[in-house]
Amino acid sequence: MFFFLSAYLSQRPLVMGKKKQKIVLPPELPPEIPDEAVEVSDEDVAFVAKNREYTGFLSNLDTKSINKHVTRVADVKEDDLESLYEKRIRKRSLDKEAEEQGLEVDPVDALPVKTLDGKLYYRTVPKATQKSDKDEANADKVGGTDASVVRLTKAEKRAKLKKMRKEAKKQAKEGAEVEEIEKIPQAEVLDEVRKDMTAEEDNEKKKFRLAELGTALLTDPELNIKSLKEMLEISKDGDHDIVVLALKSLLAVFRDIIPGYRIRLPTEKEQEMKVSKAIKKMRFYESTLLSAYKAYIQKLIALEKQAVYKRVAVRCICTLLEAVPHFNFRESLLAAVIRNISSEDDVSRKLCCSTVKSLFTNEGKHGGEATVEAVQMIADLVKDHDCQLHPDSIEVFMSLTFDEDLGKREKRDADNKFKSKNSKRKNLKELKESAANEKKKARKEMMSKTREEVTAELKAASLTTDVTERRRMQSDVLSAVFQTFFRVLKHALRPRSKAGSSPQAPGSHPLLAPCLNGIGKFCQLIDLDFMSDLMNYLRKLAGSGNNSGDSSMVGSACLTVSERLQCCIAAFKVMRNNLDALNVDLQDFFVQLYNLIIEYRPGR
Repeated sequence: MFFFLSAYLSQRPLVMGKKKQKIVLPPELPPEIPDEAVEVSDEDVAFVAKNREYTGFLSNLDTKSINKHVTRVADVKEDDLESLYEKRIRKRSLDKEAEEQGLEVDPVDALPVKTLDGKLYYRTVPKATQKSDKDEANADKVGGTDASVVRLTKAEKRAKLKKMRKEAKKQAKEGAEVEEIEKIPQAEVLDEVRKDMTAEEDNEKKKFRLAELGTALLTDPELNIKSLKEMLEISKDGDHDIVVLALKSLLAVFRDIIPGYRIRLPTEKEQEMKVSKAIKKMRFYESTLLSAYKAYIQKLIALEKQAVYKRVAVRCICTLLEAVPHFNFRESLLAAVIRNISSEDDVSRKLCCSTVKSLFTNEGKHGGEATVEAVQMIADLVKDHDCQLHPDSIEVFMSLTFDEDLGKREKRDADNKFKSKNSKRKNLKELKESAANEKKKARKEMMSKTREEVTAELKAASLTTDVTERRRMQSDVLSAVFQTFFRVLKHALRPRSKAGSSPQAPGSHPLLAPCLNGIGKFCQLIDLDFMSDLMNYLRKLAGSGNNSGDSSMVGSACLTVSERLQCCIAAFKVMRNNLDALNVDLQDFFVQLYNLIIEYRPGR
């Protein structure tokens, strides 16, 4: 017995000194990959082909025995080894369940982890903590149930996690939709603001460009004459302010650079001739200026028909016509002005009337040609509209001036010519009688010829028109003016309507009052052959309100009291200015005048 106890005690420290051996399982083998999925590079193939004597053992490897030795552990039984493998598998399954129970972190908040397989995994956060478990347990106790009694299974937990994930995804989607809906109007507003900013920047650039081009043209027109085309292109812009600014800029440029003469373009024969560089440069300048001026006038006439640009276009047309009436394309400008002389727009009508009056008073700029054209156009306008125009359309005739001494000057010139001819004849007789002065005679003849040529050239070059030309233009103006006046009087004498029941409405003769004023002013220039007809018209119009006494006035138009009174006053002016030539009885006019004084009530 003692022997066995001593033996046991002697062996015990040896047993206590030994540590328990820890079994370490070998790592898992890599996943089996099919040979088709393995990619071998060309470099590896070349290396193996070169070193075949060193790589021959690879074909003789016994993979089964190797795997068997790798999977087994030394000094461990097979049953224990299998249990260890089962424990490792269970541990991994538990880890996976724990990962599934966790919530996936937002990719924005955490960086992903890349495994050896090449897959990305985001970090997870455990959902249920100890604190939450305690809260749940307390809540269950408050509700009357014990947490130890009621516990969720793994399947229920998984279903709950899936439900929570779905709700989180729905909330995220709704939040994204709301953000998109909020971003859409903001994006539209930003686009509109950007467009407005770009449009404003473009407009500012165009304004600065117009200023640069205009300044360059005013400083050196011949060098920068091509800039007119660019300014015309800018005037075609869609923005209202840019168009108005371009039109005004072109107006200022043309007023400054237009020469004081009318440009005549060279003919084909003249273009074929060889000329100097200066003449070529001048021709190019004049042709470019004329083409740009023509395009500008066409642009103004087109814009004049639009209500938005009408006033600006009319102002530019009137300013051009008043500033350069001698230049080319005056007919187009004058036609546009006369067309708006009876416009419903007060601003446009007053501008046109003032322009026409300035043409009549400043004939030195155009030599009287524009006056003749304007008066004839107004006469045609009155005829086309059947005297239904604004009174200002013929009120402009009051600004006309006529030279009554043209006939007297003509007689004086004829007498001077006759005297000069008689003096020449006498000198010729004296020269013929004296043979010694033949050389002096020849010299005098040469001097007289040269003087005549010089005077003719001076007349052609001078701005003042010839007396005969002035008289011709004055007679054309007078004939157009009195033709218009007589047309207005005849229109006022039109009979009543065919039914005969109702006369024409009072005030239906808007041109009668300015016509009577013009007759009273220019009656001394009327031909005496038309005086009797004029006085007859005035007598009928003055008595048109009371037709019972005169059978010749039956059916005539009914005028207002003021219009009939103006007819009497015009008759008295005609008689006063032609006392020496007329012998007319004014008894009818006096009777009508006293009757009108009784009828006239200024406050009515």
